[in-house]
Amino acid sequence: MHILQLAGFRFLLECPIDLSALIVFSPIAASDSSPAFGLLQGLPWYKTVPSLHLWDPSLIDVVLISSPFGMLGLPFLTCNAKFNAKIFVTEVAARIGQLLMEDLVSMHAEFVQCYGADVRPHFPEWMKWEELGKLSPLLKQVILGEGGEELGGWMPLYSAADIKECMQKIQPLKYGEETFFNGSIMLKAYSSGLDIGSCNWTIHDPRWSISYLSSSLFMSACWKGFDYMSLLGNDLVLFSDLSSLSSIDITSTESQGIRDINMTGDSDFSPSNASTCSADTKDKGHRLLLETDESSDETEKTKFICSCIIDSLQGGGSVLIPMGRIEMAVLLLEQICESLESFNIKVPIFMISSTAEEMLAYLNIVPECLSEHRQQKLFSGEALFHHIEFKKAKRLLVFPSLYTSDFLAAWQEPCVVFSSHWSLRLGPVVTLLRRWHADPNSLLILERGIDIELALLPYTPLAMKVLQCSILSGIMMHKVQPLLKILQPKLVLFPEDLRTQLQAQVNDSPPSYLYYTENVPLRVPSSSKNYDAVLETDLVVQLRPRKLTQQNLAIARLGGGIRLREGKYFLSASKVQLGSSNEKLLHWGSVEPARLLISLQERGLVGNMQWNEEAASETVSIRIRDPNNAIIETNASRTIIGCEDENVANLIYETFSSVCDGI
Repeated sequence: MHILQLAGFRFLLECPIDLSALIVFSPIAASDSSPAFGLLQGLPWYKTVPSLHLWDPSLIDVVLISSPFGMLGLPFLTCNAKFNAKIFVTEVAARIGQLLMEDLVSMHAEFVQCYGADVRPHFPEWMKWEELGKLSPLLKQVILGEGGEELGGWMPLYSAADIKECMQKIQPLKYGEETFFNGSIMLKAYSSGLDIGSCNWTIHDPRWSISYLSSSLFMSACWKGFDYMSLLGNDLVLFSDLSSLSSIDITSTESQGIRDINMTGDSDFSPSNASTCSADTKDKGHRLLLETDESSDETEKTKFICSCIIDSLQGGGSVLIPMGRIEMAVLLLEQICESLESFNIKVPIFMISSTAEEMLAYLNIVPECLSEHRQQKLFSGEALFHHIEFKKAKRLLVFPSLYTSDFLAAWQEPCVVFSSHWSLRLGPVVTLLRRWHADPNSLLILERGIDIELALLPYTPLAMKVLQCSILSGIMMHKVQPLLKILQPKLVLFPEDLRTQLQAQVNDSPPSYLYYTENVPLRVPSSSKNYDAVLETDLVVQLRPRKLTQQNLAIARLGGGIRLREGKYFLSASKVQLGSSNEKLLHWGSVEPARLLISLQERGLVGNMQWNEEAASETVSIRIRDPNNAIIETNASRTIIGCEDENVANLIYETFSSVCDGI
């Protein structure tokens, strides 16, 4: 999340929820047979990103969302009476985000139904300082943050009505569609390739052109790739992709039954091909950015996961996959369907979520957001996704809940289950983990981004196998410099956490870099001190240019109005015509005292020139004695004329007209 102040307006960039913080809550009520393990007992509250709760909502003018997960915290803002900002998000991200919010509300309602509501809903027992003092240091860190300031960021979850109100305040956009805020700032969204509907933003005002670069993928197995060429030539790049921090040290570990595989891609990068980064031509830069087919790299690693799934199924165990990023769920679902067919394993695949049916259906009606490979399938009449055929054959079964008669009738084990929620604190995953946690043949597949030991604590002792993985989630570090060479910004803002890695990659002529730190304001110098304006036709025809005597330049005097429209200044004609013969000239430029005195004498004005040595600047005074007294004081920055006689004043004016430029 960022706060950007531009042209007097404040932009909130992203409004997510920190759902990883849910691990501080116990997913089940404590009992003699089910201890609490020091976790919070009670209805889960939800943590907004740090410092957002400290902002007055009335001070936010615009909200820009770049992904479906980036809008999960919006209802907290929109239900505040002080909030009156414009919200912009792509059409697809808005719909997917709405489904994610509705699923979260549904899981929360299930929790309330099972365990009841809090006795003190607005100030639960665990928020008392004496209760917080009993918690472990790890839980305190998650709840309070470094100095305790994050406690105010915890809130009870919004309702379905709040989601509806939120969606009514959103202005959805297509990729590449122009929209304007306040008539002065132009906004456009372009595909980032990270997830369906995700985007990067360009922000243009009369003095700035900014690219807000969120987590991006150059190529994706499912979605439209990173449209980086649409960001070409902007003055400033706000780099917000922190995914490379988790992929610097690629390791594979196995302990306590937890296997950790990194699916960050680009594993073929080595010093031997690093020299490509210094290529001078754009063509070489494009090849470097796209040379590693990241989508095929993801596919290869999902095949490894599927081999682990097949091993578990053949051993009589079941597989549980908590759903996080849509990209990973779709990739795994595709590969699992193919693997089951290849090994001729007849087990059902269940997808359990209150919004899963709508989600799968929606993926089939937005071909403009799909990768080129998927679009070719559409044009050839093939199914966009392999799971469509499995669904038709009733081998993929989708249910809104575990507690329906249809689900109970269809249930069989072993099986593969996709369900919510990846925090392991809400949704069907809690019931299924309690069922399978003691089965050594069963397998749990988790994404990175969560403290796995704390997440699994309520399900110990744990006998089932756990596979933790991370698919590619952003721009690899060795591609940052080639990308910037193509985009050619004047200035790049990087997070402070990337400073060390970027300094090791600095080439001969990089753009200027600035580094921003959390909760520390950063003032960015303006790229231009001038404004460009468009002259409207009715004003152009009224101009009467006059060539300057001291420069090879023509200049005209104009009178009109200035308007700001669609991010540009427009000058339009005034109703009063200028340039008439009796119009007084406007003069400018420095005056040479000796030449001025000679011109005055030619018009019959007698005087003498005096130097004022006490003045800070070299000021020259010309005192006129005849025909009447007058004084002229001039220096490099200004000229002051004092005269009481109108005739003498007119002669002085004529003199200046002869020695100065004017219109």
